[in-house]
Amino acid sequence: MHVFTTKKTLTNFLSERINSSFSIGFVPTMGAIHAGHISLIKNSINQNNITVVSIFVNPTQFDDQIDLEKYPKDLVNDVKLISLKVDADIVIYAPEVMDLYEENVSIETFDFRGIELLMEGKSRPGHFNGVATVVNKLFNIVKPHRAYFGEKDFQQLQIIRKLVKVRKISTLIIACPTVRELNGLAISSRNNRLSKYQKTRASKVYQILHQVKQKFNDDSIINITKWVEEQFKMDTLFKLEYFNICDISTFEQAVNIDLTKSYRAFIAVYVADIRLIDNIALN
Repeated sequence: MHVFTTKKTLTNFLSERINSSFSIGFVPTMGAIHAGHISLIKNSINQNNITVVSIFVNPTQFDDQIDLEKYPKDLVNDVKLISLKVDADIVIYAPEVMDLYEENVSIETFDFRGIELLMEGKSRPGHFNGVATVVNKLFNIVKPHRAYFGEKDFQQLQIIRKLVKVRKISTLIIACPTVRELNGLAISSRNNRLSKYQKTRASKVYQILHQVKQKFNDDSIINITKWVEEQFKMDTLFKLEYFNICDISTFEQAVNIDLTKSYRAFIAVYVADIRLIDNIALN
């Protein structure tokens, strides 16, 4: 395990090992390492000579300062967990804000053809510009051949794919399946804030999505949406923020189903003050 806190020491380390047949895999994280991250890391290890994992809580993607302050930060525990779960020599880049942003902690503005303004982008203004800003910086430092992202944050995944196209970055973006708890709940660092009872009940989110998938070929989008809204309206533990069925090429809410296109159902709900997101492929 190699842990670097500055981009200079990281790039010096990598430059000494790079040759024409040497591949770098990259897993960007904000720490609070969990089974989902470990799955991404293992995929990278299987496909590359060396894997770099960044641990950095990016301030520019938070529209809520309180949410930023609440975000768990425990580098020692994250490093320990990775070393216990991964049987390989891993490189960790855990910079301070000034190392990554230097003197200019600001957000770049990107044109992702409106995808950045919908769903998560609508709920969290500026979020995806902040994500793209930090990922672009990390790609320029690490220069990975492949980078790994989970499908739980599917809208983010598509934003990153557009980023590498817009900026002509040669990194191949690898999508990895969502890792779930035994009850179906998508694994997230936010799950740690759920009580045992809340975590058990939160399995409802995935159960609803699974039923949506079953209904997709036999019912209209309007009826499916109304059904989902009713399921949460009757359950006071949850507050539904949005439910959308979208064509994944545009992320605009679908009205009619065209089976030549690919659709996903996306959902965001609150359990008390804890926000959970999930999605499922429908066809």
